[in-house]
Amino acid sequence: MKRLSIEALLALAGGLLIFSVQAQTISSHNLSGADVDRMMKELSNWGRWGKSDELGTVNLITPAKRKSAAALVTEGVAVSLSRDTDARKTIDNQAPFVHKMSVAVDGQFNMDDDSIFFHGFGHTHFDALSHVFYKGQMYNGFPQTAAQSAGMTALAVTAYKNGIFTRGVLIDIPRLRDVPYLDTDAVIYPEDLDAWEKKTGIHIQSGDAVFVRTGRWARRAAKGPWDIGSHSAGLYASCARWFRQRDIAILGGDTANDAIPSGVQGASFPLHTLLLVAMGTPMFDQCDLEELSKAAAARNRWTFLLTAAPLRVSGGTGSLANPIAVF
Repeated sequence: MKRLSIEALLALAGGLLIFSVQAQTISSHNLSGADVDRMMKELSNWGRWGKSDELGTVNLITPAKRKSAAALVTEGVAVSLSRDTDARKTIDNQAPFVHKMSVAVDGQFNMDDDSIFFHGFGHTHFDALSHVFYKGQMYNGFPQTAAQSAGMTALAVTAYKNGIFTRGVLIDIPRLRDVPYLDTDAVIYPEDLDAWEKKTGIHIQSGDAVFVRTGRWARRAAKGPWDIGSHSAGLYASCARWFRQRDIAILGGDTANDAIPSGVQGASFPLHTLLLVAMGTPMFDQCDLEELSKAAAARNRWTFLLTAAPLRVSGGTGSLANPIAVF
């Protein structure tokens, strides 16, 4: 058998490395339903914090993590990450916020009567782990039947009654790509997240709350509302592995986080499924990250203290939310 020279071996190894990287990139862009099935097992946090756990990755927000997050406040400048509720019915707000004023009470009190279907594309909200089920199960193996007419009997939003207090990180993809906002067909892949870390020098850490900006509201301001439920920039399902590797506590974004369409045949909202069900990672959807983007860019600072307090809705699958970034 002919022996290969050291140079030939190195060349072969280099070729194999290039092939491996190319194959990984291709696979991260072209997932199938079978791939999602496999990832549901590979990325699972079921049992990690005990079989009865209902917090999921929020367990990663330890007292030490909260203390270090508090130390990020050097200016005391606060920025809301929430969109104003909208009472108008538009193509991207099919369930308007209903706000009615009652007659004055006792001649001195103004009263309100509000109602809202907050899941969807119009309002900033928090998804608890009970929001999604997969093949009859929710996070940590809780059955779909925990959903009763009176509310959830497991994984309700009340698990987060003590609030969210951790390091927040903004990943600003339009800024990375040097555009004001992403088009509705733009897809964010793991290599984009890597590129943002390299550009900013910020490495996502365990227990972080990560917010990914697509510029959805900047595009709406420039071009008007569109059917975001049919076409929306967002994260491809392969990003779930990236978030699992970094052990994030929470994911947030200015869309539904998932790219729409998902690009995964036979899988609707695969990122929601992988994070909420497999990983136990709650989510903030439909945030408004425009003011945060401006504040972060002005300081060249992409980390901040993130606080939020979802409403204690007994049996609820989530809540309207107003996350706050403090610099």
